[in-house]
Amino acid sequence: MLLNAVALLVVGLVFLVWSADRLVYGSAALARNFGISPLVIGMTILAMGSSAPEMMVSATAALEGKTDTAVGNVLGSNIANIALILGITALIKPLSISSAVIRRELPLMIAVTVISGIILWDNYLGFIEGLLLLGLFAIFILAMLRISRKEKQNGDVLIDEQEAEVPEGVSNYKAAFWVVVGLIVLPLSADMLVNNSVIIAQYFGMSDLVIGLTIIAVGTSLPELAASVAGVMKGEDDMAVGNIIGSNVFNILAVMGLPGILNPSMLSELAMGRDFWVMLGVSLLLVVMALGKSRRINRFEGGFLCIVFIAYQAYLIANMAA
Repeated sequence: MLLNAVALLVVGLVFLVWSADRLVYGSAALARNFGISPLVIGMTILAMGSSAPEMMVSATAALEGKTDTAVGNVLGSNIANIALILGITALIKPLSISSAVIRRELPLMIAVTVISGIILWDNYLGFIEGLLLLGLFAIFILAMLRISRKEKQNGDVLIDEQEAEVPEGVSNYKAAFWVVVGLIVLPLSADMLVNNSVIIAQYFGMSDLVIGLTIIAVGTSLPELAASVAGVMKGEDDMAVGNIIGSNVFNILAVMGLPGILNPSMLSELAMGRDFWVMLGVSLLLVVMALGKSRRINRFEGGFLCIVFIAYQAYLIANMAA
């Protein structure tokens, strides 16, 4: 029973990531074919693509009455994005942090993180709070589009490269095929992932919150890991760091907003009392590293981030029922 659940969980995770990629590919190609500018596609469909697994898993968990798992997925993914993914990326190659990231993206991430704390303070995620988060998400997307247009006029290389990633020369039939495949496989794989996570959680006595913070959070963060490593290997440190910051903002505003609308619920007190503070702590740690003299995350700091993540996961596993 347990081995079957683990195998099906892995299969669900693989298809979740794959189907999210295919859905984004098809949607971006269709958008381009219908005359939407590559800049808009890059800042919306492609930018949200790496958070698609988290969005679908959180929606599925919320609809199945497991809002703790949905919120745990958001908190755990954001912790994993900084402590694990940036840690691993910095171990591969030290990450330089540009002044633009320090001036604009990092303060935004901290502000959104604080907003999530205010929302979770009463251990309840409600419908109005979900609407507020999704409203802020829409404002965020519009603001990013405006900023990106200005930066493109100034010849921003990263924006040009993001536009270059928008698929072209893809027929409408092929693009529509991948959209349909993604729309079918994505919810099915998310359901498989959540259901088998529950079986594993029950076997080991893990709470819904912990399963979201551990297995699901790490699994759904794999697209961010691939994108960050690819960015740093091409020497585009800003892309690697920006990918993580953008994903964390998306997770809080969009991924946490969905379960609030779909299934307003009381939450485990530990989501706010323990895990929010870990998320805020690693976020502030990233700011401290970025503001250092060298304005970079070196290998020692990357190793420290990884140790923080391992220690946190070990603590969760040692207290699985909480």
